[in-house]
Parts: sequence; C-alpha cells; structure tokens
Amino acid sequence: MPDPHPASPALIGLPAVAQRLGVNQRHIRRLVAERRIPFLKWGHLLRFDPTEIDTWLHGCRQAPHDCA
Repeated sequence: MPDPHPASPALIGLPAVAQRLGVNQRHIRRLVAERRIPFLKWGHLLRFDPTEIDTWLHGCRQAPHDCA
C-alpha cells in the first residue's frame, strides 16, 4: 500500500533560516510576527519547511529593469 504522506524535507529551525537568508535571527522573528514568512509553530517552537521558504523566496523575486 502506498504511503499517504510522501516524504517531505525535514523542517528547519530559526537559526538555519536566518543563515540561509543571510540575516540575523531577530529579523526572522520579525518576519514571523508580521506573518510575512511561512512558518509552523508548535507551542513556543518555530519551524520552517525549506520547500515553502524556497517558494516564498521565488515569489519575492523582482524582475530586473531594462536599462536600454
């Protein structure tokens, strides 16, 4: 019988997201408080799905302007 929950990447913590984005942890906490970044919260623990972070980053990307 196939697994109804396909394998997903392991959730990562706040320090890993901050390092991945090149910002400090306080900035990530602010993004969470403003609900501007996808996150999961279990009690007081914050966790992030790397796939959702990649999708979020892709959605924030700005196209370059034509300089011609």
